[in-house]
Amino acid sequence: MRRATGPALLTLLLALTSCHSDPDPPNDPRAALTAPPAPATHPQHLVTATIAQPQTFNPIIASDAASHAAIADIFDTLVRVDPRSGEIEPGLAERWSLDPRGESLTMWLRPNVLWHDGEPVTARDVVFTFEAIRHPSVPSPLDAALKVGGKPIEVRAVDPHTVRFTVAQPFAPLLNSLVVPIVPEHVLAPALRGGTFAQQWRSGVTAQTVVGNGPYRLERYEPGRLIHLVRNDDYWMRDEQGAHLPYLAEQTIRIVPDQATATRTFLAGEIDVHTPAPDEVRALLAAQASGHFAVHELGVDPGMLFVAFNRNPAHYRQNGTVNPRLTWFSDPLFLRALAHAVDKRAMIDGALDGFGVPAVSFVSPSNTRFANPHLVDYAFDLGRAAALLDEGGYVDRDGDGIREDRNGHPIEFTLSTNAGNAIREQIAAILQRAWQEHLHLHVHVETLEADKVIERLQSTFDWDAMLMGFTGSIDPNDAGSLLRSSGPLHVWNPSQPKPATDWEAEIDKLLDAGARTLDPEARQQAYWRIQEILLERLPIIQTVRPLRYSAATTALENYEPTVWGVYHPERIRFAE
Repeated sequence: MRRATGPALLTLLLALTSCHSDPDPPNDPRAALTAPPAPATHPQHLVTATIAQPQTFNPIIASDAASHAAIADIFDTLVRVDPRSGEIEPGLAERWSLDPRGESLTMWLRPNVLWHDGEPVTARDVVFTFEAIRHPSVPSPLDAALKVGGKPIEVRAVDPHTVRFTVAQPFAPLLNSLVVPIVPEHVLAPALRGGTFAQQWRSGVTAQTVVGNGPYRLERYEPGRLIHLVRNDDYWMRDEQGAHLPYLAEQTIRIVPDQATATRTFLAGEIDVHTPAPDEVRALLAAQASGHFAVHELGVDPGMLFVAFNRNPAHYRQNGTVNPRLTWFSDPLFLRALAHAVDKRAMIDGALDGFGVPAVSFVSPSNTRFANPHLVDYAFDLGRAAALLDEGGYVDRDGDGIREDRNGHPIEFTLSTNAGNAIREQIAAILQRAWQEHLHLHVHVETLEADKVIERLQSTFDWDAMLMGFTGSIDPNDAGSLLRSSGPLHVWNPSQPKPATDWEAEIDKLLDAGARTLDPEARQQAYWRIQEILLERLPIIQTVRPLRYSAATTALENYEPTVWGVYHPERIRFAE
């Protein structure tokens, strides 16, 4: 069961959630099941499903939601977030002491915690984990959120079970930023020294090679079929009566081809918990009267679904020439025109079946502490959009029905999104229709497999515009890998040696200010201003957020899902 979010979970949401089911499922829900049956070897055995393949079992480099879902229970974190209150709870660290200035934090690890291979978990593993995160050969999305004033957090082992974290200046989210999965030094140190850390636990992974410290260990992984976890009987957590936690003895994550299969499998009673797509919610709410399952309303999705425009000069400046797309995608008039042609009501009514809200910021309204309530969205106004394009010199100069820029280049680009996600495909089609038929831009739509999306965003940078999703996080500082100009997930122009624009430099400074001040109101103002800048400059255009639901068998006890994660998942169990 997925645990509450921390900095590790500002990740790419590819094909894991928010897909439509088939429009006409067969009458017999069992008829089209293609996933293998889960091996029920214990009565306390939870079965779930995913439609995305994990890209890695290495939590330090994981940047996609499918990987995090697969490994969240294999690796423990120093602390964890209570998804109901947002407060920090103990994890591997049983207690801590933060100095009043927020510049130093001492943590005392639990004694007698073991890795799955029987080796002790020590402060050296914590130090090693942070060394791996910031190592130049490791593309870790955690790195940006773990820097203060541009400098990494200093981590020192005081003794085998005491760790001290020191920062160059006060750092308000220091404790929250330590929701970091700890990895074993004795297993991975040779790979870090040899420059192969990022390749560990990716292809060809076996249960024996993945050594975690969490409540479950990997028992079996069959690519394209299933991930099977069994309880770590040496796990440190106990309930009030002294009984071992977690209560569930086994978990199986079945890898199914699409959302429709996951839904039919759930209705057939072969999986226990299901995240419905928005267009499935209405039918599930009606069907829950059967008593087989219950549908839980969680709230507005904390993540975001947006269109990003590629502004990476390394991609557009080739052989002394500049591709005109770089000019278009950096032009405020062009971007504002496209923003006024985003029909969010059509997306909610069509793609989300009414179960959604318009999005205006990278911070979800579920995050009441940091969402800016004063933002005014770009109204859907095709006339205004056309006028802005005219003002920018984007007009049809040759009468062929397609606008050209001032130099005569036809406005033509490709909007990419990930394959197998019908909601995104529908939203891409809505965007294409407005931008092409009404604004007279030539917009191609292409769908890519999840690994190709990641490759283009993080390696080749070969894309024009991308409809993509990111998970959310309770503390906006965790979004540093997206927001900071030097961040590897700063998708429109990643890993900049210095800010390419004045407004990106301002965001960098605001991120520093928001992290440095210990005043909650001052932090809020810094992140509010970042939201205003992004809305004004539009490197990303927000679309819509679904309303989140979870469906679960009524046989489960202690199942308390929230938009931020499951509350105390170690206590979930089946009724005797």
